[in-house]
Amino acid sequence: MPRELPESFFDRMDASDDALFYAQPRLVAHIDAATIASLRDFYAERLPEGHDLLDLMSSWISHLPTDRRFGRRAGLGMNAVELAANPQLDDWQVHDLNAQPDLPYPDASFDAVLNAVSVQYLTQPVAVFASIARVLRPGGLSIVAMSHRCFPTKAVRAFHAFGRDERFELVSQYHAHAGGFEPAECIDRSPERADPLWIVVARRTA
Repeated sequence: MPRELPESFFDRMDASDDALFYAQPRLVAHIDAATIASLRDFYAERLPEGHDLLDLMSSWISHLPTDRRFGRRAGLGMNAVELAANPQLDDWQVHDLNAQPDLPYPDASFDAVLNAVSVQYLTQPVAVFASIARVLRPGGLSIVAMSHRCFPTKAVRAFHAFGRDERFELVSQYHAHAGGFEPAECIDRSPERADPLWIVVARRTA
């Protein structure tokens, strides 16, 4: 059974309009090179060629393996300059999920929805993950990658307070509360002497 998610989990130091915070492009990497390589390898293991992908809360880099021929690679993010600079996206849209949690795509549009080191900024995560379930095809994957870096004023309270196992449980609960997913799998792919890499994978039910 899904556990209660108190509203206080999603308080932030800066509750102002996210569009103001993200108006300035930030062309920086949010995890180090070894952790990026580990995430890229994980995607290579889990994402077959030809699959249509949505990179959620995207930026100027998507960490996808470059030796794979995927289908559509769509991006949804907060800054047009960052998204336009991403060579791995075929199309993109600027969209604020905290203001509009429903994804602007038809039902069953994608084989996988990816979220790389950004889930900590969602203030309405259950609504977002319900929409992820809607746009995934049966058997499709939701892959959420987490680390310990963030914009501290915009990350929700829970991610400041929680360690690895509690974050695993929290993001698993996002999927459980949203419905439409099989039980989540939690995987630690942290390289040695590098930023941690904690991954939650949930499959869309048939």
